[in-house]
Amino acid sequence: MDFPPHLGSMPMHAITEIHGEPGLLERFRLEVQQFDDDARTRLTAALDLAAELHRDDRRVREPYLNHLLRVAIRLMHHYQVRDVDVIVAGLLHDAVEDHPSELADGAPGADPTAAALAALAARFGPRVATLVAAVTNPRYDPARDRNAQYREHLAVSLDREPWARVIKVSDFTDNGVGVIHTVGPKVVSSARKYRPLVPLFRDLIGRPDTPLSLPVKRHIFGQLDLAEERFSAILDQPAPN
Repeated sequence: MDFPPHLGSMPMHAITEIHGEPGLLERFRLEVQQFDDDARTRLTAALDLAAELHRDDRRVREPYLNHLLRVAIRLMHHYQVRDVDVIVAGLLHDAVEDHPSELADGAPGADPTAAALAALAARFGPRVATLVAAVTNPRYDPARDRNAQYREHLAVSLDREPWARVIKVSDFTDNGVGVIHTVGPKVVSSARKYRPLVPLFRDLIGRPDTPLSLPVKRHIFGQLDLAEERFSAILDQPAPN
């Protein structure tokens, strides 16, 4: 497939709509050219593992891998992240939550999440496993509101892992700001889930220990403003007469 020479500067939603997964894969390859050979090898291995684990997964109208690619590309391009562990964790941020048994590959242990994290640590190092653990949802109490438990979990786990905040806000940007690309009843349920996270992310990203430059933080704040505008358009409309 031929791609335009300006693929490296195209918005990711435009790449997704026009070129789909092949376009996002090519954009990822363009971004990783800035890294040395060892880093590119690790990033390619993480991408290959993510593609294998999520091979049958779909996200609304597209392969789930598209979401993971956008999260990683955003980390490299918009957030200027050069920490390879963080980008690897971004590619694999849903692996333990969605495919623990496959990731663990039959490793012994009663807890599939723990086994999956151990497998991730063995392959990519303990720091990657720690970052993925911080953004992996726990089992929720069915007697309590699921969205409230999700917010509580993020507030605690991201408080102690500054780099996990960066991964999660990239994930949130794809899910929350990208809510306009969702269809059907999931539009409203997604807006209700993600809207209360906007002030949480404002606080977390604004903290001095969040390892991003001020221009990048301002960019993220702008994206949070856009997310709030879109949530308001979905949830705050007057009821029809």
